Amino acid sequence: MPTALRICPLCEATCGLTLTLDGTRVTGARGDRDDVFSQGFICPKGASFGALDADPDRLRTPLIREGGAFREATWDEAFDLIARRVPPLVEQYGADAVGVVLGNPNVHTMAGALYPPVLLGALRTRNLFTASTLDQMPKHVSCGLMFGDPFAVPVPDLDTTAHLLVIGANPVESNGSLCTAPDFPGRLKALRRRGGTLTVVDPRRTRTARLADRHVAIRPGTDALLLAALVHVLYAEDLTGPGVLAEHVEGFEEVEAAVREFTPEAVAAACDVDAATVRELARELAAAPSAAVYGRIGGSTVAYGTLTNWLVDVLNILTGNLDRPGGALFPLSATVPAPRPTGPGKGFTLGRWSSRVSGHPETKGELPMAALAEEIETPGEGRVRALITVAANPVLSAPDGDRLDRALGQLDFMVSVDPYLGETSRHADVVLPPPPPSQSAHFDFAFNGFAVRNQARYTPAPVPLEPGRMDECEIHARLILAVTGMYGADPGAVDDMVIERTLAKAVTEPHSPAHGEDPRAYAARLTGRTGAERRLDLMLRLGPYGLTLDRLREAPHGIDLGPLGSRVPQVLKTRSGRIELLPGPIAADLPRLRAALGAPGDPLVLVGRRHLRSNNSWMHNVPGLTGGTNTCTLQVHPDDAARLGLTDGAPARVKAEGGELTVPVEVTDTVRRGVVSLPHGWGHDRPGTRMTVAAARPGVNVNQLLDGTRLDPLSGTAVLNGCPVHVSPAL
Repeated sequence: MPTALRICPLCEATCGLTLTLDGTRVTGARGDRDDVFSQGFICPKGASFGALDADPDRLRTPLIREGGAFREATWDEAFDLIARRVPPLVEQYGADAVGVVLGNPNVHTMAGALYPPVLLGALRTRNLFTASTLDQMPKHVSCGLMFGDPFAVPVPDLDTTAHLLVIGANPVESNGSLCTAPDFPGRLKALRRRGGTLTVVDPRRTRTARLADRHVAIRPGTDALLLAALVHVLYAEDLTGPGVLAEHVEGFEEVEAAVREFTPEAVAAACDVDAATVRELARELAAAPSAAVYGRIGGSTVAYGTLTNWLVDVLNILTGNLDRPGGALFPLSATVPAPRPTGPGKGFTLGRWSSRVSGHPETKGELPMAALAEEIETPGEGRVRALITVAANPVLSAPDGDRLDRALGQLDFMVSVDPYLGETSRHADVVLPPPPPSQSAHFDFAFNGFAVRNQARYTPAPVPLEPGRMDECEIHARLILAVTGMYGADPGAVDDMVIERTLAKAVTEPHSPAHGEDPRAYAARLTGRTGAERRLDLMLRLGPYGLTLDRLREAPHGIDLGPLGSRVPQVLKTRSGRIELLPGPIAADLPRLRAALGAPGDPLVLVGRRHLRSNNSWMHNVPGLTGGTNTCTLQVHPDDAARLGLTDGAPARVKAEGGELTVPVEVTDTVRRGVVSLPHGWGHDRPGTRMTVAAARPGVNVNQLLDGTRLDPLSGTAVLNGCPVHVSPAL
């Protein structure tokens, strides 16, 4: 049977797939052994590509709400309605009357990477909400403050490091996050085989922890305290050694003073980690030939998320492991602009504006997702009256989904770009469904910037667009035209505008490959059958490797651009031109962490859980990705179960600040005492959705236990882990 290549869009690993085709139907998927990056690795999600692609519940045509019910509509009808409704709202109430919500899947598609920035630039709204404030924003903030660029995120050099400390991450099941690495499990096993050391800090004995030399079962939410104590030991025992980075770092002495109180003895009770273990961890990091500290969502969605992420990189710097092989390195994507000359930059600023109701400061141009409901509900100037959601399901992913569910019903108008009628999109007045992945081309703009090896891969759509469907890039382009009063123009005008503006700037920059060229002549050389392909070609040409789209087409399994290398000081964009080890906002937040030293821990706290077969809520609609360990249960340690009167398989009632849930108990010693665990993305029991498989096994929405008042103050990220709960048998 014929085959075609496709990069998997279902998680951050970006594995190459070989699809088996029967006409236009995907009948199978296996790993592409010739892929320059993934080399044949595949996980259950990638293996289910065909089932997800052909899901009968995927919408095939636009939907329009009329009289409280949906009807199928033509594309012209859908965009006509948007063009009639949104621009008048902006004219009457101002740009901020339109809110935009971008979900995690946006970064998994070409369209989601290329067009939302154009939409936001055209709307000029300050009401932007994304999945980042439910996940990774603390890392962007800490890197922005330290390095001057929120996207300058160092990743562990997994293939050569001698010592890896993983905190609040479970990459064996997540496949990695903010660290794009196909076959993360295999890379960890290879680390052990070559004599390296793997330490995992996690309140659960995850699959990642089972591979480790040492598993430290920390009390949830105290990661920053443990890391601060590690930094303290490095200073106290004269184990710091930034090496060649020393000339590029400022604030070395200030950090020493800032962590003076965080001794191993001082943090031991709060973390439930004895002081001797803390000292051993610090000494092992300092003594290793090379080492890297890697933290993720468990250290981001906590009360001290930004401080935790800052301390991860402080440790990498102090041990001399930042920006060197075997440590933590900055990737160089093929589509970022060619590097500018080294020297001071514009830096990174927080709080340029604040949310209207609660005054939450913006971070990276975004407001906390937890604030969306109040911005819709609260009357007054600047109220969000219209909402555009793109690949987002905040009713399940944000705190207090019931409140947001009610708020969405108060909107004057709502548009959802979504393949499903789900818990959020069921409120829309217009639903615009993108085609399935097999009918879309793919290039990873975002994840190549976090990849453990520099490479570039492009896969055209394996099968042609089905009649009646619209290419996802065209959907986005038409949406931009409709909401900005340019409806009726050719969708290609959006891409032409971006190309024109990009080249107008590039030809004036001395470091740009297009410097001094005629913009029109340069644009005429761009290749590609679509506007999105021409934009990709331009970005490759203006990038650091001088690639072109034609070269990528000639290399269907990708182009290997080599291992990560040293990028300091070139990568730095701080105003000082140096690594700012103790930025002002970080120093101002440290007293809050010091106060936690003497605070008693809650008797029972909640943490999330990652499943290998799940990434987003819509993946619960694929039969092959449900079942097994991918179930919505409350994991409880046997001692806690006995103390609370809970029985394996029986229902328990879980109460917290945002509400209560009833969920089956799973008694297991993989979770530490004093901790219960519920996975995210469940709760598929709301009426009006069209997700048959998910509705048959709905589970419960863990985020309904949270009311959204707990936020990391620097990043606006919702505190989803380490939250106090009360658990009892459900009578």
